[in-house]
Amino acid sequence: MERKSIGISGLAAYVPPFRVWLEDWCDWTGNHWPKIREVVGRSFRVRGPNHSVYTMAATAVMRLIDQYDIDPARVKFLGLGTESSTDNSAGAIIVKGMVDQALAEKGKPPIARSCEVPEFKHACLGGVYGMKSALRHLALDGAGGQAIVVCADIAEYARGSSGEPTQGAGAVAMLLEENPTLVEVDLVNSGSASDYRIMDFRKPMLRFCGQDRSESHQVQDFPVFNGKYSTTCYIDETLHALKDMYEKRDIQPMAYLRSLDTVFMHRPYRRMPETGWALAYLFALGSGAPEDRAELASYCYEAGVEPAALLAEMSSKPEIVSLADPERLNYEAYPLTMAVFRIFRAARRYRREILDKLALGSDTMLDLGNLYTAALPAWIAAGFEEAIDEGRDLTGEELLTLGYGSGDAAEVIPFTVTDGWREATARIGFSKAMEFAVDLDEAQYAALHDGRRVPNLDYLPRHEFVIDKVGRSDERQFQDIGIEYYKYVG
Repeated sequence: MERKSIGISGLAAYVPPFRVWLEDWCDWTGNHWPKIREVVGRSFRVRGPNHSVYTMAATAVMRLIDQYDIDPARVKFLGLGTESSTDNSAGAIIVKGMVDQALAEKGKPPIARSCEVPEFKHACLGGVYGMKSALRHLALDGAGGQAIVVCADIAEYARGSSGEPTQGAGAVAMLLEENPTLVEVDLVNSGSASDYRIMDFRKPMLRFCGQDRSESHQVQDFPVFNGKYSTTCYIDETLHALKDMYEKRDIQPMAYLRSLDTVFMHRPYRRMPETGWALAYLFALGSGAPEDRAELASYCYEAGVEPAALLAEMSSKPEIVSLADPERLNYEAYPLTMAVFRIFRAARRYRREILDKLALGSDTMLDLGNLYTAALPAWIAAGFEEAIDEGRDLTGEELLTLGYGSGDAAEVIPFTVTDGWREATARIGFSKAMEFAVDLDEAQYAALHDGRRVPNLDYLPRHEFVIDKVGRSDERQFQDIGIEYYKYVG
């Protein structure tokens, strides 16, 4: 049986207009701007008073339909990837209902009644799992139709916490179909990894107890997280997913990594993908040809690390979950490798093998903050637009994408750029989605973050969904308490 070409034909995004410049935030909080700029980025977006994960997701889907002239009746799969949903019953059906209403107001047909509407949750990996499910749907019972997967999240952290500068909010919708016009997605040769890590990043429902959100109706969804441990989990799971892909494809890791020109990874903040990809490179050197091991040895000698000891560490299987203990959270799972990494960062080869491969679209990402499930597709969208701007020809190129979700799982999926990528990219409109911004001052940011009325907020929504009201009835005859009602502002 001949394998179908299935993949992504379009991308569209929505980010809320409310922006916090991190340099300003450093002035407000007493943080060191040069460090924040180097590790995190330049700015982040926060949700507005009438925004939720559903309003952002539905707006992104509407933009996708409009920008790519999609016939809604052909859409037989609408998936939502998120870790910020506020309803434990309904999933993407909420988004479908909102979009159908807006389509009707525009005189267009609704999304197909036979459309599947699942929601996917696994921290920041939910959108990737949604994409994989949509592709499998198109390969089997959904053949001949189209699928949309929208990744939408609100990354919020308590003011004063270490995670505060990594906040963000937004949504990216993807159009998937046979004979794609942007990229073909190769699930057969992808790599997967998963392992339970207890508490690197969690959102237990108990956190909601006692919240009084009567004014804004917005539950504060602050995570329980342990930063150092989370970074360790990210690195380890990425390495295992890559190993799975190497074995499936029977390829030599170092030769493959050097063959790549472009890599997109889950990006909670600026430094994280850089560290993850650099360690993947060092591990590949350790299993490479003699000249590769010689390169690794040169970094070892400068770091004061015995090469044999490093190779032994790389071939070991550290019990990461054993570090999930208050006394051990700051331990390194790969201490020798991290020592060598710090030397490698100063090497000339570091730019060519690490920074250059992560460069496409990375400057745009400095102004987004963490989008959780939407972070990876946002980077891909930004990267394709930058390739057009630079006159770069991506046709036929293999791109490597790496998704990650705390808790703990990772996916490594190769993309191949198709012949029609330029036309498909011209419709993305990612830079346009980023154009309009309302810069917040300290008082406005604090009020918006805390769910209070925001003074002098100069913004009128246009061409987007908003929360119209929230139900309050808890009577025997009728109940809608906590249910959001939406409207589309044209």
